[in-house]
Amino acid sequence: MDAALFSTRYRVRLLSPEEAPQVAALCRGNPLFYRYCPPFVTEERVLADMRALPPGKQAEDKYYAGFFDGDRLIAVLDLILGYPDESAAFVGFFMTDASIQNRGIGSSIIGELCRTLKEAGYREARLGWVKGNPQSARFWRRNGFRETGASYETDGYTVVIARRDL
Repeated sequence: MDAALFSTRYRVRLLSPEEAPQVAALCRGNPLFYRYCPPFVTEERVLADMRALPPGKQAEDKYYAGFFDGDRLIAVLDLILGYPDESAAFVGFFMTDASIQNRGIGSSIIGELCRTLKEAGYREARLGWVKGNPQSARFWRRNGFRETGASYETDGYTVVIARRDL
């Protein structure tokens, strides 16, 4: 799948390791996220996230993509296709630049992404948010994601698993 299909409004493309400083700068503008999901972002953590894959997945299943308004990076998405099973796509990370939040832009991006995934034959989108983070839970619920009842502990916090039918 071509990452450019993820949005009709924004230019979308895979991000390169050389763009880790730009990604880290966007992420640093969202300190609330890292209060619940430490450690705080660094360029090294971004590089590690760009390479991270769940068990059984290959690099060609992963999209670490940037959404651009002109030349400006406004959102970052980490997406794994065919995970946790072939009918699903997993959003490992999604963050918008703080300056565009609360204007419906992130929801618009997720709506377009879900439509694209459905057209590609996926039946559900899954993700996890950190338990107790009101901003993340509110955003994902508003975008049609519902808790599955599953969760797991990692690095001192609990991740709530959620899904959305496509």
